[in-house]
Amino acid sequence: MTPHTELGHALARLEATLSSVDLWRTPCPEATAFDSQEPFCLDTMELPQWLRYVFIPRLQALVDTEAALPVTCQVAPAVEAYLQHAKPSTRALVVKAVADVDRIVTEA
Repeated sequence: MTPHTELGHALARLEATLSSVDLWRTPCPEATAFDSQEPFCLDTMELPQWLRYVFIPRLQALVDTEAALPVTCQVAPAVEAYLQHAKPSTRALVVKAVADVDRIVTEA
């Protein structure tokens, strides 16, 4: 399996995971929120919004075009910090799904 194919599957699993823990249904941010210069658009979006409207679509575009993947990806620690007060089962599921994406991108 190519890294792009593996990443496509991991992104689909991440979307399903976010949906299963009710973090997928998040309102689309205002257009200006996407202009943020902060990591994860921290100043303009909640992390689930960033995952849904920035992270997943950008990586999916790379998968669709078989473009070069980033050299590294380390989003799981931010997700773990964001979900520190969530139910342990929710935190574990989401962090694992994001960590899988991180691993695939970094190892590609």
